[in-house]
Amino acid sequence: MPEPTKKDETPNGQPEESVAPDSNGAPPLPEISLEVSPPPDDDDAAVTTPSPTPQAEDANSLKKLSVELPNDSVPAMGRKDSVWSLGEGQAPEELDKPIDTPPLSILLIEKPQSGTVAVGGDITFVAKVEAKDLLRKPTIKWFKGKWMDLASKTGKHLQLKETFDRFTKIHTFEMHIIKAKENYAGNYRCEVTYKDKFDSCSFDLEVKETEQGSQNIDIRSAFKRSSEGQEDAGELDFSGLLKHREPKQQDDTPEVDVWEILKNARPDEYEKIAFMYGITDLRGLLRRMKKIPKEEKKSEAFAKKLEPAYQVDKGGKIRLVVDLADPTVELKWYKNGQEIRPTPKYIFEHKGTQRIMVINNCTVNDDAAYSVAAGDEKCSTELFVKELPIKIVKGIEPVKTTVNERIELECEVSEEGAQVKWMKNGVEVPTGVRSRYRVKCEGTKHYLVIDDASREDTGTYSIMATGGTSEAHIQVDLKPLKIYQDLQDMTVLLGQPLKLHCEIYPGNVPGRWYRNGQLIQPNDRLNIIHRNKVHRLEIETTSLHDAGDYTFVPEGYSQSLSAKIHIIDPPRVHLDSLNFPDNTVTIVAGNKLRLEIPISGEPAPRVVWMKGERVILESGHRVRAETYGDQTSLTIEVTEREDSGNYKIVLQNEAGEATASVKIKVVDIPDPPEAPLVPVVGGDWCSMSWEPPKYDGGSPILGYFVERKKKQSSRWMRLNFDLIKETTFEPKKMIEGVPYEVRIFAVNAIGVSKPSEPSKAFIPLAVTSEPTMLVVDDITDNTVTVKWRPPETIGAAGLDGYLVEYCIEGSNDWIISNKELTEKTKYTITGLTPGCKILVRVKAINAAGASAPRTLQHSILVKEVIEPPKIRVPRHLKQTYTRRVGEAVNLVVPFLGKPRPKVMWLKDGKPIEPSHVSIRNTDCDSIIFIRKAERSHSGKYEMTVQVENHMDTAIIDIQIVDLPGPPQCVTIEDVWGGNVALVWTPPKDNGNAPITGYTIQKADKKTMEWYTCIEHYHRTCITITELVVGNEYFFRIFSENMCGLSETATQTKKSALIVKEGLQLKMPEYNDHDFKEAPKFTQPLINTFAIAGYNTTLNCSVRANPRPKVIWMKNKIVIVDDPRYRMFSNQGVCTLEIRKPSPYDGGLYTCKAINDLGEAQVDCKLEVKGGFTFYELMQRGVPLNLIDKYMNEAKVVEQEK
Repeated sequence: MPEPTKKDETPNGQPEESVAPDSNGAPPLPEISLEVSPPPDDDDAAVTTPSPTPQAEDANSLKKLSVELPNDSVPAMGRKDSVWSLGEGQAPEELDKPIDTPPLSILLIEKPQSGTVAVGGDITFVAKVEAKDLLRKPTIKWFKGKWMDLASKTGKHLQLKETFDRFTKIHTFEMHIIKAKENYAGNYRCEVTYKDKFDSCSFDLEVKETEQGSQNIDIRSAFKRSSEGQEDAGELDFSGLLKHREPKQQDDTPEVDVWEILKNARPDEYEKIAFMYGITDLRGLLRRMKKIPKEEKKSEAFAKKLEPAYQVDKGGKIRLVVDLADPTVELKWYKNGQEIRPTPKYIFEHKGTQRIMVINNCTVNDDAAYSVAAGDEKCSTELFVKELPIKIVKGIEPVKTTVNERIELECEVSEEGAQVKWMKNGVEVPTGVRSRYRVKCEGTKHYLVIDDASREDTGTYSIMATGGTSEAHIQVDLKPLKIYQDLQDMTVLLGQPLKLHCEIYPGNVPGRWYRNGQLIQPNDRLNIIHRNKVHRLEIETTSLHDAGDYTFVPEGYSQSLSAKIHIIDPPRVHLDSLNFPDNTVTIVAGNKLRLEIPISGEPAPRVVWMKGERVILESGHRVRAETYGDQTSLTIEVTEREDSGNYKIVLQNEAGEATASVKIKVVDIPDPPEAPLVPVVGGDWCSMSWEPPKYDGGSPILGYFVERKKKQSSRWMRLNFDLIKETTFEPKKMIEGVPYEVRIFAVNAIGVSKPSEPSKAFIPLAVTSEPTMLVVDDITDNTVTVKWRPPETIGAAGLDGYLVEYCIEGSNDWIISNKELTEKTKYTITGLTPGCKILVRVKAINAAGASAPRTLQHSILVKEVIEPPKIRVPRHLKQTYTRRVGEAVNLVVPFLGKPRPKVMWLKDGKPIEPSHVSIRNTDCDSIIFIRKAERSHSGKYEMTVQVENHMDTAIIDIQIVDLPGPPQCVTIEDVWGGNVALVWTPPKDNGNAPITGYTIQKADKKTMEWYTCIEHYHRTCITITELVVGNEYFFRIFSENMCGLSETATQTKKSALIVKEGLQLKMPEYNDHDFKEAPKFTQPLINTFAIAGYNTTLNCSVRANPRPKVIWMKNKIVIVDDPRYRMFSNQGVCTLEIRKPSPYDGGLYTCKAINDLGEAQVDCKLEVKGGFTFYELMQRGVPLNLIDKYMNEAKVVEQEK
């Protein structure tokens, strides 16, 4: 264990015997708290507390003492809970001596430093790791104390940040503490891990706080921390990790003084007492107790107890001395609770009242807790055994060798089994399973072995022990190079294999191949072989790029081997690379043609271009041939039709000859077509045709473009974006009455021709559509009356009138009935022969001509037909017709029948007096009128309609109502307590309407001011409650029907006196009806079709008590917080509104109702049809004619639905 204190040693280096100081000269005992920490698992872990020399920890757990000096003026070294040891004769001023710097970290280049912050302030700790030798980002963890990982505590008070600088290759890790609190103080630790490397660093945080009194506070409430889940969640609080306990009920036990319990308890019992009384801030409690002055309790058995702690060097001896107040008391010594028996190692001595235990030859196992018991009293102490530093007896020696040799470094230390660390250039040597380095130990000798040395092993190696270091330099050089076989110059035919071969010594030296100074990498075609001394470069199939100077350079040597390779190749013409079908090149007339054809050959061949027997020279003006590098070209500045033909290429060199042929085809745009013809013209369209152009430009005609313009305009508008394959077209969407012209463009693969001559001007003008809804209105013995409605489409030419025609059934001769056009939509055809059958049709006439005729589907018999009478009673008259007295009554009852029917009215079977009721009849209806209704007008009115022997009747019930009269008699049935029972009889006159309820009022006899007790009461008896004792009351009652309350009320003749004494009425008990019911859908969901972009709703109704919870689901997934859906529930009607649905919104929808008694659900399918809007189609660039066609089809589909 590292100790910052200084121990006294004898001149010969052996440790002195440690003796407890005398009680008279001993300083006051410090407060101590004991904590046990296990040793780090990794040998490379950095020491977390500063020490003069690094020291390996024992495999067993080491006990550490945390000492806080009672004198606040002495500054504490390190963190508050740093590990210290107290030894014999240690002066307090030695605590202020500087501490040696620990060994450098292997990962951290900048460690977090301890800091101080005021309560509520911010502080940042920074750690930096160099990433020069790291392949990925290291892992970092921040801890508070030993075990609390701060990654789970990030929040508003703690933030962790990571950055990386690409230029300096440094990872920066920061921990920000915001608005620090008192309980944030303590020790923190930063751990960095990368693969098998580990580094850590501890630092302290001190939070300054204001001094407060400690005597007049409630200790259990003062040292309780805030619970988790509040606004302070995320703070650095150990209590947040404790197991959550339910709050216990407060008992009636008397309150205890926790301060007195803590003052009389041992320090190791503080934590147990704190948990017993619900104190969670143990650290704050210890700080508070440190400020309380100590009262030394005089021991009855011991005149002088053991010191709190002792220290002794390993191998030395120590004396533990106690002074007894009573020498006759039996004394027992204990080690870790086990009694110690006298042995050569443990010697017990008696000197007067002093009892001494001597421990000889102290080892690490003697580092333990010791106690001595004298009767019922007991005192204890801690013994710390400090190991002596390991010294280097024999250092390592420098080595100079060559590669592939074995290196063994030897070092001897002062003690067997000592732990040492091997370093290379200041960095620890990795000794894992896959490492090149091996470490072994034989007694006091330590070895570092490198089996196969390389030049990278050159460097300064050192060994570190706790008592010193030793270093030496190792130099690894290359072996001298010998060339057994050099590279040879070669000439290779193109496509043949190439093999370069050389032999060098030493054989295990790798090398690199270069071609013309460029490094050669092996691939599928090129293979590099190294076997012992032989190095080979093999190319399966050579190419022209393989020619050049080849060099082989052995790795680590300045010498190289070189050879020159020459590749030869016969001439070739590579027409395949042009990708022209049948080696035919097509060019547009007037353009420049430059035909470049790759050629090959080594040496470069001579090229000749020929057309027929004529040689094309390089000095030509319009047509010339050129050759350079690895290609030849034919250039024609301005192509003409005469340039079409076959061109021949001839290549010659010393290796052979090659020929090839290329065909050139010159094409042009087509000639313009002839002027188009417009044979048919409609209201907004026309039909046009034309002939193909005489010359197609050498390329087939692909189609035509059509343009039109108004005759008075100069702006042409293209009508089609896609080519028209045929020679006919129908332009649409023209304005009626405006003259237009059209023209044609021919298109081939080369381009668009010039426009044709415009067509002759034409004017679109259309007739109206046919009249609609043609029906027969009336028929007599010699006339027929028909009526119709105007055409749906009239057009720009307007509507001049209608033409009515008829023909005798069986003939095709249509006779015009009206010589002049009629503007009315009803016409009577006269002069017909009785008993004949005719067909009738109507045409709409305008400036463009007559429209298509609208013809009756069936023939008409010219004969007056008797139509039986039929009374069509309005819906509101099929039930009792009710009116109040004084209101007017005006009823219209329509009827049918031919000829004109005879109408008769009866009231209750008797004729109606004209003086009381006015009746007026027409051809199609009868009107009954009463200017001012009276109750005598109530009754059943019978209407009879008669045509010859045919008759139809209807009865209309008329009820004239008025206000009712008051109840006949109101009596007081009984009076008890504050209650009065009333009974009355219904009114004699109900106003010709059922009594709907009663209104009961009361009045105090003193004031006679009336107050309403209850309204709309249906029964004829009632009990008035909550009357004031001592008052005397009168009561009155109004009757009520559909017209309202009666004008007067009936009052009780006697009054009711409410007295204090009296009988108490025991009200009977009634069981309430259970209206609870499980959910049940009374109206299910219905499969629905929706139009995309238009809101749609799904509806259903459910009955349940208590009110159920309604859940909507789509495809079995609950709809929650989706702005596209709105859900309503009103009086059991459940509605789901889907805003602007899209095809994605289609699917299976479910409505589910749940209450305490059960649940129910209904399903339906929603299909969203429709597509894009007119605006969306315009945005996508769709032509107007296609948009119009699409919208019309959508309307047709909607109408069919």
